[in-house]
Amino acid sequence: MASRAQTWRDSIRLSYGQKITLLATLPLILAVGAIAWIVANQSRQLAENEISQLEARLIETKKEELRNYVTQARNGFYYIYGNAAPDDETAKQRVANILSAMIYGEEGFFFVYDYDGRAIVHPRQTDYINQDLSGLTDSLGTPVVDPLIEIARGGAGYHTFLWPKPSTGEEAMMVAYVTGFQSWQWAVGTGVFIDDVLASVASARAETQARIERTFVYIVLITILALLGVFITGLLLNLRERRLADAKLRALTERIIDTQEEERGRVARELHDSISQILVGIRYTLELARKRVMSGDVKASQSLDKGIGGLTEAIHEVRRISSDLRPGVLDDLGLGPALKSLVDAFAERTGIETEFQTVVFRNRLDKDAKIALYRIAQEALTNVERHAEASRVTIEVSGHRQGATMRVQDNGRGIDSDRSSGLGLRNMQERIDQLGGTLRVLSSQDGTIIEASVPLSHMLSPKTERDPKTTRKSA
Repeated sequence: MASRAQTWRDSIRLSYGQKITLLATLPLILAVGAIAWIVANQSRQLAENEISQLEARLIETKKEELRNYVTQARNGFYYIYGNAAPDDETAKQRVANILSAMIYGEEGFFFVYDYDGRAIVHPRQTDYINQDLSGLTDSLGTPVVDPLIEIARGGAGYHTFLWPKPSTGEEAMMVAYVTGFQSWQWAVGTGVFIDDVLASVASARAETQARIERTFVYIVLITILALLGVFITGLLLNLRERRLADAKLRALTERIIDTQEEERGRVARELHDSISQILVGIRYTLELARKRVMSGDVKASQSLDKGIGGLTEAIHEVRRISSDLRPGVLDDLGLGPALKSLVDAFAERTGIETEFQTVVFRNRLDKDAKIALYRIAQEALTNVERHAEASRVTIEVSGHRQGATMRVQDNGRGIDSDRSSGLGLRNMQERIDQLGGTLRVLSSQDGTIIEASVPLSHMLSPKTERDPKTTRKSA
């Protein structure tokens, strides 16, 4: 028996080469597993954050759209309401008739409840008219009419609840905007179903999960290939092959970083497509304009102008989002033209006087340094727009013997103590730390100076020697 046990132990005893291979394989598996978990977790968090922001923007757009509808409807009959007494039943009936006729799209309608909960106008569900709907709740137990009346008593606001869709009769999430006609004690409003927004968000989450799973599969495949390489190099048992395995691991890490940057570019394209949701509001405005044209309403041109303005705004928003996520001019023309484009867009958007100065030093910055300096300038201008209350901003970029320096200066009110450790400044510091550079922030009541410097190690050797020229541009 003892002899048999000894034979079994001898059969499973690892050789020296197998031990070396195992020692080389286990750290690789653990490292790739940790990297895969980190990449999957960070990708999921980034995607969830972006999807949540997208959902919030889409719902906010819907709310703005509702508020515009109610404002337009109010303007359409305010001449009746403004000249009527609180007990003028004729005027009330005229306004109710106007609101009953103002239906739009397949689901849109206006509703009116008096402050006692009685439905006065309900064109899509006429059986509710003259019924007392106080205490009405949806299938989840959320009060519907009572909060709308309470909001109207206080002025105006939004309420979210489940409501049957007129087209299908099935409940869907609705966001309603209501305003109060205090002299008549009316709650007047309209709502829009956001099931399309929720469906889009759910689809985006599902697509993100599928993409993460595909990425995980790719990492597993790469890991398998790497393990085969480690197994082959383990047979040779020499230092050169181990250095090669380390180089492959570094290449894998760099590829993951490149994949993240590519992912940001893809997200930019997705945001470009999702902006179509904003155009829904423009569509409704144009439909209202069409109705006004058909009815001979002189206000039709106002609706058309508003639709055109909204379309222009949507186009600008697409360009701004795409440019903020990944400016193409940075890759195509370099840091100088990209910063000039950024400054011009900032000046046009804010009306703040800007000046951009750069010494042409043959575009010698490497890719990482260009991206970092551009993002720092972008963050600095965002802070100026939101907080500085400045009237003038200057950006200077120049190369020198120690590397390159970018300086952003404004004449605003300085950085408050509660913003001195904000996320924006931390992002700037982290970007410059990754390059081994320095970031200086000087702030006073006379303005703020942000100076970012990258070391000489991030400067590329020029192909040809030229005399430096100075170009001065202002926006």
